[in-house]
Amino acid sequence: MMITIRRSNERGHVDHGWLDTYHTFSFADYYDENHMGFQALRVINEDRVAPGQGFGTHPHRDMEIITYVLEGALAHTDSSGGEGVLRPGEVQHMTAGAGIRHSEFNASESEPAHFLQIWLLPETKGLKPGYDQKRFDIDGLRLVAAHDGRDGSLPVHQDVDLFAARLSAGKEVKHAVADGRHAWLQVARGAVKLNGAELRAGDGAALSEVRELVIRANEPAEFLLFDLA
Repeated sequence: MMITIRRSNERGHVDHGWLDTYHTFSFADYYDENHMGFQALRVINEDRVAPGQGFGTHPHRDMEIITYVLEGALAHTDSSGGEGVLRPGEVQHMTAGAGIRHSEFNASESEPAHFLQIWLLPETKGLKPGYDQKRFDIDGLRLVAAHDGRDGSLPVHQDVDLFAARLSAGKEVKHAVADGRHAWLQVARGAVKLNGAELRAGDGAALSEVRELVIRANEPAEFLLFDLA
């Protein structure tokens, strides 16, 4: 059994004024050869964007991009025709594929936006670009994205099951990991105990050769769980 913890304060951090961002893995000007990703998981950025600010139109290609809002609202438009405002409880998926251009802005002129953005390597390059977003009732552990789009989740072009969870203090959930698969847990808010390891907001944990995850909330908590090939 192997659990490797990536503490919040070990992440890359840049404060641009309008954007305060933490990088779990190497991204942009932050490079760490020991933290280039985990399996197909390439990026986990925790961003706080000031009111009325955001990312102007810019390109991506050959990446599955998932955005999960914790606070505030994020307005999105892209060259595939996708557009929408993403709020807490909603999950957005964008296939960059053969090439897409998009912008993301804080939809509020008065409140900050706080969100996680995830990049997954796609199973195939050159896919047709696309966009989708969906609201989920997240209570306990809820599948929000999967390769086969089962149980009402968003379909993604990679062998991954992504769960979002909100737990009240003292509540516990379990997740079985199939033989040969891996898991990553990213704590967004609060504090949990994962198979005995204490994790707080911003902490992540990579798990290999672990068949069952037991996650207990030490206080009200919110997290993402990736089950990866």
